[in-house]
Parts: sequence; structure tokens; C-alpha cells
Amino acid sequence: MKKHDIVYLTEDASHDAAIEIINEEAFGPGRFVRAAARIREQGPHDRSLSFICTDDGEAIASVRMTPVMAGPVRGHLLGPLAVRPSHKNRGIGRELVRIAVEAARRKGSEAVILVGDPSYYQPLGFEKVHYGALEFPGPVDPARVLVVPMAADVHARLSGVICWRDDSVAPVPGQAVEARAEGAAA
Repeated sequence: MKKHDIVYLTEDASHDAAIEIINEEAFGPGRFVRAAARIREQGPHDRSLSFICTDDGEAIASVRMTPVMAGPVRGHLLGPLAVRPSHKNRGIGRELVRIAVEAARRKGSEAVILVGDPSYYQPLGFEKVHYGALEFPGPVDPARVLVVPMAADVHARLSGVICWRDDSVAPVPGQAVEARAEGAAA
């Protein structure tokens, strides 16, 4: 049996091509029309919270985190999470999720949100968001909208439009959310 040299690394630009191949393999061309992809198109993901897994130096899995406003909640959208078929069912995806969620917690995120399979993500600490609480830029199954709350009253505050958040601009209380919400609806 082959010994594996599994290593988890923070993503950098040199990983982009490999990540694209991994995501294409996992999700096919339909990945571009998903509601979560519409959010990711609004702005870049946060590389400091995005990670890859390598086996003997080859990228075999990745997870990305995108800064978002979910109503008034400053959070991160987790995804895509993808593992090459040759390395599935080894806990690599779960470990990437754990690493990314903990990194977001350390960075002060109020919540990590995703659209995914509850049976996979709930054992990792994700909870269902109240039905229809968040408005995505495209159709989404509300039963698959999940969150890891990291701040007080997150479930009560998760309401409204979810859209990309520009972390390079200092937020003005009350103003940034409204401006983003208007831009997202256009």
C-alpha cells in the first residue's frame, strides 16, 4: 500500500489552475450557475481563509471562503469544497472545513454560511438557517442553507440579502449593508 504525504496549506495564486481542475472534476460546468457561484462572482475569495490539501506535493482538494454580508451579519461563504475522486472518503474534506471554519473564527467572522448537504455538514457544526431567511442571487433550496454561528444572536440576525463583502473598505454601520443590498438586487 502506498504511503501518502498529506499536507494542508493556505491557498495562494500558484494553486489556481489545480483548484480549477479539482472543481471542474467535482461539479462540472453546472457549477457556474449555482446561486453560491453568483455570490462568488461579485468579488474575490479570501485566500487567507482558503486552503488546499496536497498528497506528495499534488493538490488533491480545496476549500474557499468568500467574505459576505448576510443581512447585517458579517460572515463568510464556504465553498466550493472539492476533493479529487482518488482521495474521497478519507476525511480530507471534513478536515478542510474544520481548518477553514476555525480560521474564520480567529479572523472575527460572525458566521460561516454554505449551501450544501445537511447530512454531511451538520456533524461538522453547521445548523439550518431559518427557512427563506436569506435571499440569494438565484434559486436555492432553503433546506440546504446552513450556518456555523460564531457571534451572539446570529440566527435572529440572518435575514435579507446575502452578497459579497468588500473587506478593503472600512464598514460604516448601517450604510454598507444597505448599499450592498441595493447593488445585489440590480
